[in-house]
Amino acid sequence: MTTDSTPDPAAEAGADPAPGPAAMLAAKLWANPCWFSFRLNYLALRYNGPLYDWIRREHGLSRPEYVVVYSLALADGGQARDITATSGFPKNTLSRAIKRIESLGLIERRPLPGGGRAQALHLTAAGWELFHATLPAFIAHEGAMLAALTPAEQETLSRLMAKIVVAAADLPDRIEGGRPCA
Repeated sequence: MTTDSTPDPAAEAGADPAPGPAAMLAAKLWANPCWFSFRLNYLALRYNGPLYDWIRREHGLSRPEYVVVYSLALADGGQARDITATSGFPKNTLSRAIKRIESLGLIERRPLPGGGRAQALHLTAAGWELFHATLPAFIAHEGAMLAALTPAEQETLSRLMAKIVVAAADLPDRIEGGRPCA
C-alpha cells in the first residue's frame, strides 16, 4: 500500500518500492563520483532560486540584472568585463542586463581616467536604495543555510571555498568530446 491507501502494484508483486527522495539524496551525497558539484549546485539552487524569484516578483529584475547591482554595490566603479569575469554569466547576457538597469536609473556609466572607450559603472541613489532594501533577505537566507555549522566551521568553509573560486579561474570554459578545451 502507498501512503494514500491505494494499492502499490510493484509492492504487491514483491518488487522493491521506489527508493524515494531520502534514498536519492543519500545516493547523491555519499555514492556520487561528482559529490562536490552536486553539493555546490544543490546549495546554489536552494539559495538562488527563492531569492531571485523574490527579486523578480518584488522588484521586476532578472537574476543577471540584480547580479550587476549586487556586484557594483560590492565594488562600485567596476567595468562590465569585471562583472562578466566574476559572475559566470555570458558577456551578452550582462550587456543586456546593464542596458536595462541603466534605463531604469539604477546604474550610470562614467568615463574611466585615461580616456578611451572604457567606462566605469556606478550605482545611482536608486541602485543603492535597491541594494540596501534587498541585502537583508540575502543575509538572512545565507544565515539559515549556514546555521547547521559552527562559526569555526563556517570560517573554514569560507576559506576553502574562496580557494576553489580563485583556482576556478584557470578552468576551461568549454568541454568537447568529454574533455576540457584549453
